[in-house]
Amino acid sequence: MARRYFGTDGIRGRVNAPKMTAEMAMKVGMAAGAHFVRGDHIHRVVIGKDTRLSGYMLEPALVAGFTSVGMDVVLVGPMPTPAVALLTRSMRADLGVMISASHNPFADNGIKLFGPDGYKLSDADEEAIEARIDAPATLAPADRTGRARRVDDAQGRYIHAVKSSFPEGLRLEGLKIVVDCANGAAYKVAPEALWELGAEVVPIGVDPNGTNINAGCGSTAPQVLQETVVASGAHIGLALDGDADRLIVVDENGHIVDGDQLMALIATSWARAGKLRGGGLVATVMSNLGLERRLAADGLTLARTKVGDRYVLEMMRAQGFNVGGEQSGHIILSDYATTGDGLMAGLQILAELVQSGRPASELLHVFDPVPQLLKNVRFSGGKPLDDARVKATIADAEAELTGRGRLVIRPSGTEPLIRVMAEGDDEGQVKQVVERICAAVAEAA
Repeated sequence: MARRYFGTDGIRGRVNAPKMTAEMAMKVGMAAGAHFVRGDHIHRVVIGKDTRLSGYMLEPALVAGFTSVGMDVVLVGPMPTPAVALLTRSMRADLGVMISASHNPFADNGIKLFGPDGYKLSDADEEAIEARIDAPATLAPADRTGRARRVDDAQGRYIHAVKSSFPEGLRLEGLKIVVDCANGAAYKVAPEALWELGAEVVPIGVDPNGTNINAGCGSTAPQVLQETVVASGAHIGLALDGDADRLIVVDENGHIVDGDQLMALIATSWARAGKLRGGGLVATVMSNLGLERRLAADGLTLARTKVGDRYVLEMMRAQGFNVGGEQSGHIILSDYATTGDGLMAGLQILAELVQSGRPASELLHVFDPVPQLLKNVRFSGGKPLDDARVKATIADAEAELTGRGRLVIRPSGTEPLIRVMAEGDDEGQVKQVVERICAAVAEAA
């Protein structure tokens, strides 16, 4: 079924464009609230947000929508996406909402929804909510409209939960850690959690002003983090994105470590400790072939899904895995969380750093990645991948890489982009393949 509003991760768009207006937010609140008003108990929704200026517009609009259909609202303010998922479940809420466009620029925003179990909604739930958005609203009687209140200790609750995932009795004393919070949702909780565990913390990206989220900082722009780690003599750097559900690491030499290496470290160490379930980990088609080879050398499997952390989680739950994620840094540790959590994943890496006594540059080089190249081609409309010339170019490239590499081509679920990725043992061949396909897509677009 074609989606009008929901993408791969909730509803996302340019602020005050059709999909992301105050009116639309109110409609989403009405529709999602009506869908989850079931039974005769007091219904409750938890709403969090990141630090975008437009959060001030969307939050009250959502409150109006939810209360109008009879739901009580709990507001927790700027909090990471995984914190909203956690609080939804711990507060016995019927629904959780995160107002965020994750790693996108400040001018975008989004609405992510979680069910009462703390997991992202199923396709069926999203389709049911979509059907209600443009239909007449099911409003509550005047004496049954909802109330709203703010919870002041939400940050402390989340910090406690995150610290509970860290090995008992272990401390971070003696470690200097630079943490880049992307001027986003974790700007308070991430430095605080690391400090409470004993680390010397150098925080950056902790001065949000509404328009600087992800701007030259965070997991998608780690240059300042790299420079700060080296200049301050830190042992490691952690970079979160705007809503803190993804993690990128920088070693003591300023080198970037992506999600594939981080997942490999966690999976192999958990396997040695007897904690790993499922016989391996779950990742997407974008994860490096080197990760697959490294896991196989240890007798572990790499189960692949299409792009999107929700699909990773679906396979984890269906097949009993407890580690999964994406190369971009979404890492899901289902023993502790129901969605990707950058800070929680970072604590697992820090635990390994403390216990091994090795420098980050050694510890985090778990495998040699196969040469991989990803390029994006922006388009303004239509379906470039349906063009006959594009299809022929892709078919030729697939034949060329057979037995020597992989090719992944897909439209972005959140932006008008075609993503072209190839990998293989011959770096020159990989570059040529990507360039040919990008040129064909650009011409068709």
